[in-house]
Amino acid sequence: MAAVRSTGDSVLLEPCGDSDPDLEEAAGMVLFLSDRRRVQKVLWRQLFVLDSMMSLLEGLESVQHLMARPCPSLPEGVARRRWKALKGEDRSELEETEMLLRCLQDQAHKIHDRKQKLAHLVQQLHGRKQQREQHETLLHKAQKALLSCDQQLKQLKKEAEAVISQLITWQSLRDELQGRVAAMLDFMQINLLAFNQSELSVEIRPRLCSSLSSNKLESLKLSVTWDHVDQFSLQVDEGTAGLVEGCLSGRWAEFSTTLLEVIQGYACQAELLSEVQALRSSFAIDWRPSQRLLVYLKTSSLVCHLKVEEGYPHSGRAQLLSVRRDGQPVDTSELKPRKADLSLTEWLVFLCSSPLI
Repeated sequence: MAAVRSTGDSVLLEPCGDSDPDLEEAAGMVLFLSDRRRVQKVLWRQLFVLDSMMSLLEGLESVQHLMARPCPSLPEGVARRRWKALKGEDRSELEETEMLLRCLQDQAHKIHDRKQKLAHLVQQLHGRKQQREQHETLLHKAQKALLSCDQQLKQLKKEAEAVISQLITWQSLRDELQGRVAAMLDFMQINLLAFNQSELSVEIRPRLCSSLSSNKLESLKLSVTWDHVDQFSLQVDEGTAGLVEGCLSGRWAEFSTTLLEVIQGYACQAELLSEVQALRSSFAIDWRPSQRLLVYLKTSSLVCHLKVEEGYPHSGRAQLLSVRRDGQPVDTSELKPRKADLSLTEWLVFLCSSPLI
């Protein structure tokens, strides 16, 4: 063993300072090979002795001859050759062992380098894992914040929709109030006739936008009464009772709307009402505003009904609805005026002068 170490490279036989498992395995392999070499030498010696004994025994005739024969000796040249052969074999095996040790050491260094690289990669992987966990935490927080923002946005949308709805309501109310104010500004000729704790009488003369003068239209006289139960009654004066609705009633909160509707209806039908008032001085007529029906009493037994369409006299027409004598309908197929579109005045003149009825 000492001879093997003396002939080998001392650096290759020294164990590394690192207590790496691979290096420990390499050191164990060196000890195993050294012990194997020592065992082989012992076996070779025993084999040589056994071979010599077998050769000796083959040449003997009996045991007594073995005891009487002196110990044979090998010729000097043969022993020297065998020793040189064994020494050469030993040297070649030693060189082979050194070469294997160098290869083993190189592999151990490579394994150590790879281990260091692997440890560095594991460290990098651990760092990236920590970064990924941090990113996942930040992503989770961002998702929570985004969800909270979505909820706040939905709440703000609901509040905005409520505000917009309320704004639309206010705008509608504003437009309605502006319309009422504008409508009231169009009817400034209002005269107070009487007033007490439960009754109010006014005279209203609308400002007409048409070519008719407001002096030609009979003023609208209204009487308003109210009671302690928050109810009102709107009564039209007898002079204009046939021109608009005669009597209206309702809650006091609805009074302004009702009054405005009466005034607007009266003004919108200014030309029609003016014509009806003018016809009353020449014909026996009765105007029913709710039905838009003009009843003409030609004689005590003959009654004519004329229907007035909405928008008369500009877009609507006046048509003969029926003629009754003593309550029975009269055939009007022979009544054919010269024009297809007659006004109320022209209809009354035609009916009054027609000999067919």
